[in-house]
Amino acid sequence: MSPKAAGLAKKSGYTNVKVYLEGEPAWAKAGLPTYASNDFVNKGNIVLIDLRSTAKAEAARLPRAVSVPYETLDDRMEDIPRKAPVVLYSDKEKEAIAALGDMRFEGFKKVSLVYGSLDNWLKADGMHESGPVTTEISWKRKLGPGEVTVADFEKALSGMASFHSPNPVILDVRTNDETKSGKFKNAVTIPLDELSARMNELPKDRKIYIHCSTGARAEMAHKELQKSGFDSFFLVADVECKGNDCEIEE
Repeated sequence: MSPKAAGLAKKSGYTNVKVYLEGEPAWAKAGLPTYASNDFVNKGNIVLIDLRSTAKAEAARLPRAVSVPYETLDDRMEDIPRKAPVVLYSDKEKEAIAALGDMRFEGFKKVSLVYGSLDNWLKADGMHESGPVTTEISWKRKLGPGEVTVADFEKALSGMASFHSPNPVILDVRTNDETKSGKFKNAVTIPLDELSARMNELPKDRKIYIHCSTGARAEMAHKELQKSGFDSFFLVADVECKGNDCEIEE
């Protein structure tokens, strides 16, 4: 998505534009923190964890927050759904960053922080609540509009997505460099930044199932195709291919 965003910026007149090609995965691998937007904290389908003491959480905390004091986090890791986006906060930035590192070390991929921790949130008049805390972690995966499950995507791969619409199209919107290492057999490959100019290569009488390497570009492609009248769906999952052998991991 970065090159496409840079291209849009240059078209809008910006001249000093640079792209960090390795993106968020490399940033996280280097041990650097990532932050959730306030809107995602308020409305996202997340597990929101308050790392402070139970007493502090009872006095004031973010709505929907689950109390998991930092000193108990290691013992509670098994209670946290690994597919869930997890957002952490504390009143100590170092503690929040340490918890972020701990969770990444344990294999959690979708972990971020509340920017500026709790103090910044309260200063910005962010919503908060008080009273008895919740310690039970409950989360259920919710599909977004147009999103499909891995099972449904695999049905599409087999050519049996729907009795009424057989032979769906698998659309790979990764870059040409990414697809050099491999792709799904018979998938149509059109990089996201070329999609608007190459839509005529896609049929409008068949369902189109889109994927990229994580799902972000696939969702953007879905929205673009929907506007042009295509019957499209997208997959949110990690996809890695070697030859025609591709692994899908939620």
